[in-house]
Amino acid sequence: MDSSVHLDNVVMQFGDFTAIQKTDLTIKSGEFFSFLGPSGCGKTTILNMISGFLDPSQGNIKIGGQSMRGIPANKRPTSMIFQNLALFPLMTVAENIEFGLEVRGVSKVERKKISDRLLELVALEGSGTKQVSELSGGQKQRIAIARALAVEPQVLLLDEPLSALDLKLRQHMRTELKEIQRKTGITFIYITHDQGEALTMSDRVAVMSAGNIQQVADPIALYRDPKTAFVASFVGENNSVRGKVIEAHADRIVLECGPLGALAGRPQGSLALGDEARLFIRPEHFRLQAEEGMHTLQAVIDEVNFEGAYLTLNANTPAQQALSIQLATHQFSESLQKGAPVSLSYNEQDAVVIAGGDHV
Repeated sequence: MDSSVHLDNVVMQFGDFTAIQKTDLTIKSGEFFSFLGPSGCGKTTILNMISGFLDPSQGNIKIGGQSMRGIPANKRPTSMIFQNLALFPLMTVAENIEFGLEVRGVSKVERKKISDRLLELVALEGSGTKQVSELSGGQKQRIAIARALAVEPQVLLLDEPLSALDLKLRQHMRTELKEIQRKTGITFIYITHDQGEALTMSDRVAVMSAGNIQQVADPIALYRDPKTAFVASFVGENNSVRGKVIEAHADRIVLECGPLGALAGRPQGSLALGDEARLFIRPEHFRLQAEEGMHTLQAVIDEVNFEGAYLTLNANTPAQQALSIQLATHQFSESLQKGAPVSLSYNEQDAVVIAGGDHV
């Protein structure tokens, strides 16, 4: 069954405010697709247009190749899991799961079969008679998923469903969600501002800012090859250095970075001599010693933060360029203390140069 979703030149306006700029995007059938961006960027608005809670001001939404124009939310082949889960507190677990089926007139025997099957799918067999109040946060999350799946949607829409959970439970539920999606083969469309969730679970991610989709790519491509300064800054930690292009080659851009001298990296997009640009270097790409063929920066450590498996050093160059450096914990030495000088090297193929970059 085709469960693809196509945003066909969709625009969403509220009065004079354009919440979603013209967007043309296809989400593949059976894909785990995430919209990632800060609060207010428009990702929930897109979800509400797909679900039918909002009608686009321009353009059209298609699901499985069929136009959704004029089709209300309760008639669309979608199901939504809200941020607050919206479970019914006075119903048992099974009654919550079966609610949508009962509304559709499905027999009691068939409803029981479906709820038992879904409880097994979400690893909560035998929990049907429990009250919602007896469940943990993670169990409630799984029941909300089971209830959404009961009506056999083509597309499951998830609006930041893990935001209320603690860190360890969120990390566990990422794995659970991806496994459920794999088993069911349903198209999942996930909304989040948490890059860890998006990168961990998704087949592809759309990064959004101010109603615009900045880039759509698989998680590794987003991290390694950001196409805009916003994506480079928003997805993962990054060091940003401003400069002016003094050499422009197909595979190499050199920037004059004031007191830092000339620094080089891989180009993203078209860059010409004299252009203002930013060079982005991930914290984990720095080395703590000068190495042949690498670019080197001198800095002084401001702070050392222990974060379990790794250390983060905050440092400053003599030009007051703030830098973040990430090291494996085993690389720690007593010499890495506040006020200590360090030589930081990086391979230019690990750095990305992007034009402009003022609006990040």
